[in-house]
Amino acid sequence: MNKLKGKWLVLLSIVFLYGCAQTNILDKVGLTTLVGYDIGKEEKIATTAVIREVNPEFQSNVEVLTTENDTSKGNRMEANRKLSKKIMVGQMRVILFGEELAKDDLRYYLDTNLENASVSNGIFMAVVEGEAAPLLKYEYKNIEDIGQHIFRLIEQNVKQEYMISSTLHQIAHDYYSIGKDLAMPILKRDDELVELSGVALFKGSKMVSTLPVKDSFYVKIVRDTFKVGLYETILDKEDVPSKTLQKKGNKITVAFDAIHSKREIQLIDADKPTFDLNIKIKSRVLEVYPDINQGDPKSVSALEKAIEKKLSKEVSRVIAHSQEVESDIFGFGEKYRSSVRHSELTKEKWHEMYKDMKVNVHVDFVILRNGVFE
Repeated sequence: MNKLKGKWLVLLSIVFLYGCAQTNILDKVGLTTLVGYDIGKEEKIATTAVIREVNPEFQSNVEVLTTENDTSKGNRMEANRKLSKKIMVGQMRVILFGEELAKDDLRYYLDTNLENASVSNGIFMAVVEGEAAPLLKYEYKNIEDIGQHIFRLIEQNVKQEYMISSTLHQIAHDYYSIGKDLAMPILKRDDELVELSGVALFKGSKMVSTLPVKDSFYVKIVRDTFKVGLYETILDKEDVPSKTLQKKGNKITVAFDAIHSKREIQLIDADKPTFDLNIKIKSRVLEVYPDINQGDPKSVSALEKAIEKKLSKEVSRVIAHSQEVESDIFGFGEKYRSSVRHSELTKEKWHEMYKDMKVNVHVDFVILRNGVFE
């Protein structure tokens, strides 16, 4: 009985000491939630860190600190010399890159974060229009913690499928893969708000072009499946037979959400790489303006054909642009390498082949039901 009682006392002591240790640790560290990188003076690395400090009364304070050094570790040491609490990176959720830096080369920054065991593979990565530091250091009226705000902004848009996902794990896969290039969301400050403004296209570790934010839909349906997102497109009047319209107009705006999409890529010619890209989308049409006779099967069929034509044209446009800048963000090269035995494909060889590649885009769009209200 005495032995059992002694064991309980030891266990309670350990729990008590562990609780005290945790309180002391939280009191003595600064939690980095976001880091932004820019090109500094004299080719140094300019690092802007968003750091949350918690005092003994569990009140928090957010510091945004910029340092310049030759290495990221040197920047952390310099930041520690300016703060009263040790900086920890275990809570970091987002890494941002200034536009000039992204165009220069991100190889060092990708490798550094992949080698850092304290950096989560689920951390988001994105590019900032202009420099990262001004976006992070701006005093927003309604944003208390810019680090958490940007993380939630990216996270909810990825979950809603309004934007492609670019975690460290996904970026590393695309970066090291032979036959695929990486892509990241682009952020910018719009007065008192931070918004997603586009998609950055990379060739290797260098940003070579951008796409407007609306094109992220076309990027996603070629790269991945599409399940929950809302999308709006504008059809030309001549694409829809006039008899299906109940009101005359020069354009037709259609809003729909994709219940399910599936894409299949087939290599049909290996000599001059030619692919068949088949995209199937089953969707609810939420709104059409001007209205059409949605009770008429012929009108609905005409609308489906018009949307198929529009999506095929837009997907082809986005792929053609990526070919111009030699950025295979869709992974056609991966399909080529897995389909052609002994291809001995390299990144350089595929980029040369990619710009002359041909893709036959086929979209099958099916309206499941209409008149659905959110």
